[in-house]
Amino acid sequence: MPRGVHFEIVGHEPEVLAKFYADVFGWKVQKWAGPMDYWLIQTGEEGEPGIDGGLGKRSQPGESTMNTIDVDGEDAFVAKIEMSGGKVVSAKHAVPGEGWLACCQDPDGDPFGIMQTGSKAE
Repeated sequence: MPRGVHFEIVGHEPEVLAKFYADVFGWKVQKWAGPMDYWLIQTGEEGEPGIDGGLGKRSQPGESTMNTIDVDGEDAFVAKIEMSGGKVVSAKHAVPGEGWLACCQDPDGDPFGIMQTGSKAE
């Protein structure tokens, strides 16, 4: 069964938000070594319930926090989303070294992502 595996917070000043979440909740926030300005958020210790996330720069007005669901066979899930009244707002694209990500909306317009991990995306 697909599970929520990642959340993403976006803002105009990601460095300020990184400090905010670290100070308020004690989360470990560190800059990603990948090809874009992005910070990884660890919300607890390995093996504890919960999910970790990331923090990036807001790229468009109205962009908000997004939860990402790990799926096996992203193309099949894109079809299910569209047949069930949702839509894909950002087509499947590579997240280098992580997998393939598509950004979607449910029928009410709420954002979520689907990611097929471990598929050697470059």
